[in-house]
Amino acid sequence: MEITVGSGSITSVVADTYAIQVYEGDRHISAEATAIDAGLGGTIAQMIADGLIKGTAGELTVLPAGRRLKAKRVFIVGLGKRGGATLDGMRERTGNLSRRFRDLDAGHVATSFQEITAALDPEGAGRTYAEAATMSLYRFDRHHTRAADRPTYAIERVTLVEPNARKAAAVRRGVEVGRILGEATNMARDLANEPANLMTPTIMAARAQQLAAETGLECKIIERAEAERLKMGSYLSVANGSQQPPKFIVLRHRGARGGRTLALIGKGITFDSGGISIKPALDMDRMKGDMSGAAAVIAAIGALARLKARVNVIAIAPCTENLPSGTATKPGDVVYAMDGTSIEVLNTDAEGRLVLADAIAYAKAQGASTLVDVATLTGAMGVALGGVRTGVFVNNDRLMADLERAAALAGEPVWRMPLDEDYMEQIRSDVADLKNTGGAPAGAITAAKFLHHFAGETPWAHFDIAGVMHKAADKGPWVKGMSGNPVRTLVHFALGRARAAE
Repeated sequence: MEITVGSGSITSVVADTYAIQVYEGDRHISAEATAIDAGLGGTIAQMIADGLIKGTAGELTVLPAGRRLKAKRVFIVGLGKRGGATLDGMRERTGNLSRRFRDLDAGHVATSFQEITAALDPEGAGRTYAEAATMSLYRFDRHHTRAADRPTYAIERVTLVEPNARKAAAVRRGVEVGRILGEATNMARDLANEPANLMTPTIMAARAQQLAAETGLECKIIERAEAERLKMGSYLSVANGSQQPPKFIVLRHRGARGGRTLALIGKGITFDSGGISIKPALDMDRMKGDMSGAAAVIAAIGALARLKARVNVIAIAPCTENLPSGTATKPGDVVYAMDGTSIEVLNTDAEGRLVLADAIAYAKAQGASTLVDVATLTGAMGVALGGVRTGVFVNNDRLMADLERAAALAGEPVWRMPLDEDYMEQIRSDVADLKNTGGAPAGAITAAKFLHHFAGETPWAHFDIAGVMHKAADKGPWVKGMSGNPVRTLVHFALGRARAAE
């Protein structure tokens, strides 16, 4: 779908569909709506007066356009009560309406943006509209072989019409950013939605190399032999049970001369059976998405490259399968991480922290000054926060403040979780430096404390996205399936760091 911005009158645009907005309780409509209503002979104003159009949030009225307008039909969209406009509300409304427009086969939609920019920052509104529309129209149907299972109805193009030229320019800037953010989220969804036999570590590496070729990123794939030389015993212990070769993916965006480097690190378990500590069969198929963290950081750095962000970023995705076999790591084995830490593996299903330990150590060895890791790490996080907020653990207050601002811009809410030193006692081992699980109590926290050991004093944040990796139904910009959370938060965070350095 193409999104463009026009600065004239909506009635001058040739389209399949015109869309205008009305507020609940308003007796007067915008100048753009009035121009369209003139072509309809006053039908909209009369329907408002008769109470047939109320303007309640999410209300959609469809009218034939007649012969006097350059469109086939008109959509009248309710905005709710005037004065309560927010970007979050707009994101939700745009997502829901975009799917309804698509289901009505709206074709080319010309949307009046006058009411929107009167209430919200034009650039922010353009960005939010573009990302929500792009995300909400996402479908993962490539493996349906029957045409009937792959609907062809669509929104082919959207033209946002803002009569004020200055505001139109701002909307246009926002749309360009929002489109990239939405497409990056959809890329992460594509990676995570693919079945595990079609998204192996090798295929993940190939996708990363393709992205690098398209965007100018540097790409390095660390194979098993090099990982062994680097003493990544913690990461490789997870790969021991699989016949698929592990791929440690490193992407680099050099957006600033000199300066500090931000590391984005994502858990890349392309399928997680639990290993020898095998999971129950129920819902194990969802473990194809256990590489959602890796998908998020790969997509985020791709977006930063497309945005030409003036910040240095390295994205690290340690990818492998976690399977049981005669060569798999066994409960009770002791392995050594890249930084020399010895780890007693009590539960092979606590594997995400094992691959992240070496990824964090590698990032520090590469000189990263800030570390942000993203992982579908613990079921305990889903129990604690459900599917609404991402739990975030940080060792630095300024970093948390920056991440909260970025998450608010993205509409991906977060919640700070504790990192008290007392929780370390649960993961101290009798036979090694650490054990990879502290048991059920405070499971998400002890997993984070394990990673904290490897981050040390370097500013570090850990996103446990286990609760938000999958959506059960379409709602706002979200669609059923893997979510792509928190790609946009990561991008906004990196862009914020770029602005701070200017």
